[in-house]
Amino acid sequence: MEARSLPTRTAPSVARKALLEIRRAAGRWGLVAVLLAFPIYFLLHDLITGYPGYVHGHATRVHDLTYLGTNLVQGISNGAIWALIAIGYTLVYGIIELINFAHGDVFMIGSMTGVSFWSAIGLGLGTSTLGLVVGLPLALLVCMVVCGALNVLIERVGYRPLRGAPRLAPLITAVGFSFILQNVGLLWRGGSTVGVADLIRENKTVVQLSGVVIHRADLLSVGVTIPLVILLGWFVSRTRHGKAMRATAQDPEAARLMGINVDWTISLTFLIGGALAGAAGLVYANYETTIWYLQGFLAGLIAFTAAVMGGIGNLRGAVLGGVIIGCIQQTIDARVGPQWTPFFVFGLLIIVLVLRPQGLLGEETREAG
Repeated sequence: MEARSLPTRTAPSVARKALLEIRRAAGRWGLVAVLLAFPIYFLLHDLITGYPGYVHGHATRVHDLTYLGTNLVQGISNGAIWALIAIGYTLVYGIIELINFAHGDVFMIGSMTGVSFWSAIGLGLGTSTLGLVVGLPLALLVCMVVCGALNVLIERVGYRPLRGAPRLAPLITAVGFSFILQNVGLLWRGGSTVGVADLIRENKTVVQLSGVVIHRADLLSVGVTIPLVILLGWFVSRTRHGKAMRATAQDPEAARLMGINVDWTISLTFLIGGALAGAAGLVYANYETTIWYLQGFLAGLIAFTAAVMGGIGNLRGAVLGGVIIGCIQQTIDARVGPQWTPFFVFGLLIIVLVLRPQGLLGEETREAG
């Protein structure tokens, strides 16, 4: 009787390999196409159909790219604030794989701290330029110190004792701290939005390029964010403590065996994330000239979306995600209506996760390597 040969496992067929390559390319280039679709559509619309405007005092339709340029400038400045908050999310998740839901409310405390501090030192509408040049950086430093210390306190009291617990426990703790901070803001400033003195004259024109106006608020937002992001990148990649943060994020046990104080490194990460949230809070208070005890909830949601979109654990991805969301927000607010903005922002997030689950620039977590 002739023995039948057992089927053997063979390497993936050529067709399957080709299909995998097609899916990979579709995820990469399809996402690029989706991201470029928005600006290209509005670019063609403004050039062909035009937008309502005035020429020599007469209402007409204008056919140029000034409106789109204005949307992008405002989007970049708005996105710079989301980027600062998103970096805090991505730092914490990268090192302990925890979604710190209280982070948005730390940002809110930063706004209230900044407003209270500059009011206490006498900054107001009548303050001279020299007074603002000295007072605002001092207020920025105070916000960063207060929010950094607050974030470290949250980590020490709420997260460190639960480090070995099931993942749901620290997650619920984070939600609890979020509600606590919201109530602190409610008791501090009340339940209504509070107007803030327009110290920098936010809508005053700094420069105008081909009809695109750059205001003081835009300059403040980008001018604070860029140096902080560059400094953080240098710190993480070049310094001893930054390398300890990267090692702890990669493998905490191996880092501990190499002599790294893991607990101290995690606290340092929370300190940096909180400090950036405090800086974002001060910028936001000057940018919007209003503060509210619930502002941290929406800001935290948007910033976390930016971190996921760019690639959780990836610093550059957090910045890129923040800028993209800021541009989408401003463009949809101006052209479609603010009621549609969440639909477009979170719809784009879903598309990104479907086409490229690791985010635009890829995750930098333990699982992702």
